[in-house]
Amino acid sequence: MKLFSLSLFLISFSLFSQNGDKTCEILSKINILIQQEHYSPKPVDDSLSVYVFDTFMDQLDANRNLFTQIEYQKLAQHRLQLDNYIVQKNCSFMNDFVSAYQLALKRKKKILDKIQKEAFDYNTNDTVKFSKKNFPFDLAEKDLERVWKKRLRYDILEEISKLSTNLDSLNIHFEKLEKNTKTKVFDTNLCKVSSLLSSKKGIEEDLKNSFLNIFCTYFDPHTNYFSPDAKSSFMSGLSTSNLSLGLNITFNEKEEIIVDEIVPGGPAAKSEKFEKEDVILKVSNKKGEEYLVSCASIEKIGELIYSDSNAEIELTIQKKNGNIQAVLLKKEVMKTNANSVFSYIVEKETRIGYINIPSFYSDFDGSTVQGCADDVAKEIVKLQKDNIKGLVIDLQNNGGGSMEEAIKLAGMFIDSGPISVLVNSKKKQDIIKDVNRGSAYNGPIIVLINGNSASASEFYSATMQDYNRAIIIGSKSLGKASMQTIIPLDEKKQQDFVKLTVEKFYRVTGESNQIKGIIPDISLPVLFDSITTREVSFKTALQQDTISTKAKFNPLTNPNFEKIVALSNLRVKKSELFNEINITNTEINALYLHLKKPIRLTFKDVFSDFHEIDALWEKVKKIAESESGCTILNNSEDIQKIQFDTFLQDINTYRIKNLKKNPYLEEAVAILKDYTTVNK
Repeated sequence: MKLFSLSLFLISFSLFSQNGDKTCEILSKINILIQQEHYSPKPVDDSLSVYVFDTFMDQLDANRNLFTQIEYQKLAQHRLQLDNYIVQKNCSFMNDFVSAYQLALKRKKKILDKIQKEAFDYNTNDTVKFSKKNFPFDLAEKDLERVWKKRLRYDILEEISKLSTNLDSLNIHFEKLEKNTKTKVFDTNLCKVSSLLSSKKGIEEDLKNSFLNIFCTYFDPHTNYFSPDAKSSFMSGLSTSNLSLGLNITFNEKEEIIVDEIVPGGPAAKSEKFEKEDVILKVSNKKGEEYLVSCASIEKIGELIYSDSNAEIELTIQKKNGNIQAVLLKKEVMKTNANSVFSYIVEKETRIGYINIPSFYSDFDGSTVQGCADDVAKEIVKLQKDNIKGLVIDLQNNGGGSMEEAIKLAGMFIDSGPISVLVNSKKKQDIIKDVNRGSAYNGPIIVLINGNSASASEFYSATMQDYNRAIIIGSKSLGKASMQTIIPLDEKKQQDFVKLTVEKFYRVTGESNQIKGIIPDISLPVLFDSITTREVSFKTALQQDTISTKAKFNPLTNPNFEKIVALSNLRVKKSELFNEINITNTEINALYLHLKKPIRLTFKDVFSDFHEIDALWEKVKKIAESESGCTILNNSEDIQKIQFDTFLQDINTYRIKNLKKNPYLEEAVAILKDYTTVNK
């Protein structure tokens, strides 16, 4: 038996060694690529070691209830040595992380198995503490069981609290609810641990991928390591024509993943096995990867469902009658309507065109010539036939995409001239110009942005603002002014990729909106704006700066600009809805920006804490459901297009319903009316 155990140990160590060699080979290639091609490469030194180690440990044990202090200290011997290991091409240190992580997960499973059988006391004076900063790794092994008991008691009490706003009713049925909820909470936690321990790719592979990506993000938050699946999933998100199962998913009130929409003509619809609100229990592919939805990460599930590299997917679903069935679907190339440009006519004392650009998508595979810029041009042609008096371009929540599409789109609205200045790692300036004279639309334009408008959205908005071609309204954008390209580490193998930051873009004025973001000409209050994660939140973000450039441009004149801004500001100041947003934001900030007090682990205290914000969420919901006074209409061409297509009719109804609740669109219409009035 001893010999057998020793053999297993040697086999295990051999596998670690092989993975370590592979990790080092990939890491070395990544480092060479970054040092040669990154816009602003950094030396591999102690600063890198500290960042990578700390970030890696945060990912492995974010809640500080997995590793003991002694285990952390053993791993911390590598904290200042990772840079040396990388230079020496010695990745044996990964063995320590893999071993420690496996040991901690197995111990956690053992503890959960043990305390699951015990009765919990919900009348103690125990408390749980909260912190905006990470807790230290200070647990002794003897503390772990106590810590997990507290954590699970809190989770159970919180889950019960979610069931109703009536404390008395929950108290009456507490015993039964506690039993069912305890089973659910333990099942989920045990499933998550088992899923990590039995990962098809192996813990070594998962940790390797995580470590390599963290190494990349040290150079900037948008430089990332991609496995083939991750790369495929990322590219699919930037295209409107990709492999699809023909269904959209969402969460229900129980936080289960359910079928939200079945696309007519798609694989799911053809199977005739799916209905709206079917619960998805399990997802698997032909490679042997299988995830239970209740305990796998959303990232892993999403990667399986959306990545083009997984051509066949089996979904295990639960029907409303409780029946469970597995359905094998083969993906097909479909047009993703949710990600496409769309337009409407909006009326309120004037008639304007509205175009929504969800992302700057493109055909990266070259199978068509169509991208979002061409789609916008087509929508403009439709809208102009209906005699619009102005145009609104909506880039709210547009996270960017293809910079080529942003360049084409910007060129469509200026006569000719420089659009932006790109600077590479050698500090060489490349002035991007619009060489096509004329524009697709010459009337007044409003561009809507918010804190989630990023990258290509900011590129386009900056050009429109610098040329005085549009009035920018909303809230400050994200602040990402860098460009990335995806590069394989080995052209022949095409197995490992790096999304690499290779250039930084500057406005034609020489200013960069990196960190700073696009500052709207007219600022409007936006819910949750101060807690929106922007570029400045990232530790390794590139810095804001200004360059001297030879770009010469001729902005349009707008003599009544200040008057138009003043009229809007006055209207916003008097607006009941915008004032309500400001008041609600003050409450939101108090909730999110201040430290939460410790909570006693009694049902009454956890219930009170959980429902303390109910009134605030009712305010948020009321604001979100407030309808504007605008009338939303289809353009003449789209009316003909959708009249015999029930799927397009459903999408149309959904979009119109949302636009009626958009106060920023209503203000944009009012600004365009002011523009027409003051410039008569």
